Amino acid sequence: MREDELDALLEVIPDVRDGLTRTERIILYVLNETQRELKGRNVPTVMLYGRVLEYVNISEQELHLYLDRLGVKGDGQS
Repeated sequence: MREDELDALLEVIPDVRDGLTRTERIILYVLNETQRELKGRNVPTVMLYGRVLEYVNISEQELHLYLDRLGVKGDGQS
């Protein structure tokens, strides 16, 4: 297996320790850091999306799917 194939596979396989994929872990990390920055206020989806893009290339629709899967509630606006 080539290195790029292995990297792609590792992106989608959940970790056995917590069941999160790398992308899900990044989203939760960025969300937590941004909430701390905003002193606990809600993080606008657009802001979260922009910051997540610094780490992983996903579409806005994919972000919403991940947020739904992770149980993150928002106001439905982006």
